[in-house]
Amino acid sequence: MVRLNRENRSTFIRVKCPDCENEQVVFEKASTTVGCVVCGRVLAEPRGGRAEMRAEILAVLE
Repeated sequence: MVRLNRENRSTFIRVKCPDCENEQVVFEKASTTVGCVVCGRVLAEPRGGRAEMRAEILAVLE
């Protein structure tokens, strides 16, 4: 019998906005465009599975 391991396979990512240097936490599989809460620059865009990050990745949170 095959037993599936159902642990969480998705994570949150701490990113830094290239314009205003605001740090923000983003879901790695974002289904909508994520903008910076301070200046409005796009930080992540959905690409079907994982989002394309358009900001500097500082840490992966588990």
